[in-house]
Amino acid sequence: MPRQLHLNAFLMNTGHHEASWRLPESNPYAHVELEHYTHLARIAERGTFDSLFLADGPQLWSNLAQRPAGALEPLTLLTALATATEHIGLIATASTSYNSPYNLARKFASLDIISGGRAGWNIVTTAGAEAARNFGLEHEPAHAERYARAAEFLDVALKLWDSWEDDAVVADKAAGVWGDDTKIHPPRHQGTYFSVAGALNVPRSPQGYPLLVQAGSSEDGKTFAARYAEAVFTAQQTLADAQAFYKDLKSRTEAAGRNPEHVKVLPGIVPVLGGTEAEARANERLLENHIVYTHGVDRLERLLQLPAGTLELDGPLPADLPPEDAIEGAKSRYTLVVELARRDRLTVRQLIGRLGGGRGHLTFAGTPEQVADAIESWFTQGAADGFNIMPAVLPSGLDAFVDQVVPLLRTRGLLRTEYGTRTTLRERYDLPRPTNQYTRPTTQPALV
Repeated sequence: MPRQLHLNAFLMNTGHHEASWRLPESNPYAHVELEHYTHLARIAERGTFDSLFLADGPQLWSNLAQRPAGALEPLTLLTALATATEHIGLIATASTSYNSPYNLARKFASLDIISGGRAGWNIVTTAGAEAARNFGLEHEPAHAERYARAAEFLDVALKLWDSWEDDAVVADKAAGVWGDDTKIHPPRHQGTYFSVAGALNVPRSPQGYPLLVQAGSSEDGKTFAARYAEAVFTAQQTLADAQAFYKDLKSRTEAAGRNPEHVKVLPGIVPVLGGTEAEARANERLLENHIVYTHGVDRLERLLQLPAGTLELDGPLPADLPPEDAIEGAKSRYTLVVELARRDRLTVRQLIGRLGGGRGHLTFAGTPEQVADAIESWFTQGAADGFNIMPAVLPSGLDAFVDQVVPLLRTRGLLRTEYGTRTTLRERYDLPRPTNQYTRPTTQPALV
């Protein structure tokens, strides 16, 4: 079968553009309405997307004036969406910094069982002092320490998901035997960050464990992805940068002893569609005209770790910004934003406009044909295995993409026309079901 795109719908309240909530069509209360997300999930399923994705963080993002704030807890929301959909994968963000492996492994196994094998976990280490203070810490842990904790967290979670062998349940009514205790394997883990004794209290799920997704593009992030990730969400502004990232990550994955085909690279794209290129540009300007720039300055100063009042709207970024290795927060996003501003010689006002749609992800305004051309170009030129589709406005942007771009991708043979017989999220991403690490190989009788 020819290689085909993997498409993920990244759903964010009224849309990814920070001003989307101000448009007449937008519902500023949609971010806490189940009906809104159910409608979006069904649109994405109509477009035969592999999965949908919800971002999250254990803190209140930004200030209430800027855009709809607060969010429903993603695992809870995705459990509801599992009953409202039939095919689409359900990927939730959850932090390794502010969770425990046992509880989180149980929640993802439960979602995988309820959804019939459609669960995915976007693994984040959570930057920012705001989140740290919500969990009794005065300062966020150092970047390297967060990734060291994440690695041990994953190792424990994998042991927990494997703590039931697939055939541990016997269900022999006649013999009065429900399960086989010899096929339960408590992790008995003692490590630097975690001590976990007992087996999971949920049987092994349809996928074995959820699709493992990661989104960090720093050096630590790429090392972590090469070891664990099966799909990687990344922000890339140019084809050349995306190709370099793709090649680097595939090489790291192979060096880690894994099949590089078993990690899918999905750059984010914010498509702004119009019947003509001029109309698409006008739609983009309409959104930019609704940006409140004082909010953008505040957010940019926090990202760049600058004192309040440092940036001037119509001036460039300061020449003496801190180097990336001095940043303990979102290192890769920091570098992307600074390089974008320097490369295109943007003023602070222009930079805020460019970031308004996707916070550093590629924003592409054009006709459906132009958007399809861009997707095909990156896909066929070694820059992507698929895309994280991030509509600027929801639900209209997702509707337009499914109705106008998806048919073009299907006509070009780049996207499925139906879900077919592959039912789990792993199968959709062309990934094998993981073998239980505790299962003993079957002994074959000797030939005589």
